[in-house]
Amino acid sequence: MTDQTRESTSSPVAAGLSRRTIVVSVVFALLSALWIRQSEVMVLATQVSESVPAIPALSSLVVLLIVNGIMRVSGRGTPFSTSEIVIIFLFVAVSSTTMGIGVVQFLICLITTPYYYHTDNIQRSRPYLPAWLAPHDTSAIKHLYEGASSGTVPWHLWLLPIGLWLTFFVMLWVCVASAVALLYRSWALEERLSFPLVALPMHMVETPADGVPFFSKRLMWTGFAIAASYNCLNIAHALQPSFPAPGKSVDLGTAFTALPLSQLKPLVYHIRPELIGLGFLVSTDISLTVWASYLVFKLTAVLGAASGVPPGLLPYSSSQGIGAYVAMACVMVWLARRHLCAAWKSARLGEKAARPEGITFRLLFVGLVIGFIFCWVFMWQNGLGWWPSLLYLSLVVAVALVYARLRAEAGVPLVWLFPFEMQHDLLINAFGTAPFGSLGPETLPVFTMFLSISRGYFPELCAYQGEGMELARRTGASSRRMFQLLVAAVVVGFLLGWYVHLTAYYRYGAMQLRGGIWGDWIATTQYSAVHAYSVTPKLPDTSHTLASAFGAFTAVILYGLRLRYAGFWFNPIGYCMTCSFGSLIWGPFLTVWLLKSLTLRYGGMPLYRQFVPFFLGLALGHFAVAGILWGLTGVWAGSAVQGYQVYFG
Repeated sequence: MTDQTRESTSSPVAAGLSRRTIVVSVVFALLSALWIRQSEVMVLATQVSESVPAIPALSSLVVLLIVNGIMRVSGRGTPFSTSEIVIIFLFVAVSSTTMGIGVVQFLICLITTPYYYHTDNIQRSRPYLPAWLAPHDTSAIKHLYEGASSGTVPWHLWLLPIGLWLTFFVMLWVCVASAVALLYRSWALEERLSFPLVALPMHMVETPADGVPFFSKRLMWTGFAIAASYNCLNIAHALQPSFPAPGKSVDLGTAFTALPLSQLKPLVYHIRPELIGLGFLVSTDISLTVWASYLVFKLTAVLGAASGVPPGLLPYSSSQGIGAYVAMACVMVWLARRHLCAAWKSARLGEKAARPEGITFRLLFVGLVIGFIFCWVFMWQNGLGWWPSLLYLSLVVAVALVYARLRAEAGVPLVWLFPFEMQHDLLINAFGTAPFGSLGPETLPVFTMFLSISRGYFPELCAYQGEGMELARRTGASSRRMFQLLVAAVVVGFLLGWYVHLTAYYRYGAMQLRGGIWGDWIATTQYSAVHAYSVTPKLPDTSHTLASAFGAFTAVILYGLRLRYAGFWFNPIGYCMTCSFGSLIWGPFLTVWLLKSLTLRYGGMPLYRQFVPFFLGLALGHFAVAGILWGLTGVWAGSAVQGYQVYFG
């Protein structure tokens, strides 16, 4: 069925946002907020908001499928359509992830740290943070960290900062999401990227081409059982330590104790069923590049140590990563230049975009430009300076776009798979701190406050925009409505996130809770550095800057080789991934490279397609047991779950 036919045959309820869809989406978001409050803020058992897709979103999808089954059997009510289900799924995914540690919690940490910690080098930043973005009442901030006797939140101090930060984050979302939407046609229809993360929800809600429902496939349940058994063994060990369990990782570096081979450490194989399950859908050139790049990084460190380079310096993987990401952003725009020129022409003429965008190109360009200008002026006028704001925001948007591309091509379920904080550090490494200090004493403290958009993961959430458009194209939902819904999800998630965190902190005290405030070690280190830089400015770091240039050069060369030689083995996307989080993903991707290569070699595509349900079941089993079951257990069991803490990032 073509996109046009699918759209024309879809009912208004299926293709648009019915009242029922909106109400159910908000209800699930509220339930997710309660879950996140208990599981992440109070107990720190399972980071359900950190998963990709977010565990509450998968839970809502499962609940809707069960409700549909009950409706069909009983004959009462109208079952939810496929498009309604994916709309609710995406709303909950975006809203619940916004509530998590990498957005609201980290932002609270950054704007309050100078007013709680009384060391001289930290509190010197206090006068330079705008009062409308950060409450300056030290008593109120002390109560946030240590608890208030009344347990009530001084909302009069928080309403203005919440409102202003909400506006900034919404406009940042509009900017990046518009850019992703403008590139979507090039990715989906011209380059035919597969959007692997869409496969799991689509298999769950639709009957595949072979006519056998996903939940009726034996191979799916076999994979599910393996992942479930693995997690159940770890859970049993957490509850009864004498019970044997496989654990979450295997340390392969214990044998390397002396230089230079000690530079192979850490060499840890992380057991991640969801990475193996969804990684099986990734092309073998990407998985090969991941583990091969990581091996090169390790060998570089060994050779450096053998040559007398101080241990721990090489290979500057994070610095290479930010260079590779910036280069890939430029390559992406260049590859899509014809499409973007055609879109710009359509925007000037006021023509309506055809499917799959479902929204006029004029509105997308307006969203991109207005969103970018608003965020730039917001940062500039709050003390960051015009050129640092412009460069920093450009880097943030570039990294977010490449991450969205990475999700569209590789589909790795990791929200932290980008060179976090390097958008900030690249500018410091390239220019030193003297140029920032010359703009005024407020520049570096404000720069630290805006670390939330580079060390946190909010801009990367816009990858859901691309996946949402792909789901809309496949199910006949309205892309325009989907765009509106995801903006609303950001608003709902942001407001609920503030409420969840502030009410818990003022009642119990953030420092008294098991989880504390995520990122406090980052904030204290950064604010302390700001004071040190005011005394002795940091000089440009040539080594890290050259590493960034080398990362950019490597990414461009890899892409050029892929264009020149069909079937070239290595993929720059895999290199970007390894620079960002190679220590976590190399093991699972080595596994899926071996399994998929053998499958294609001896069974071809028919055998590969037969195995897809098995690997999707492996991912679903891990999400279901480690995320849903164990995450809900943490809500009620409290500290009993501490023996098996699950992190999806």
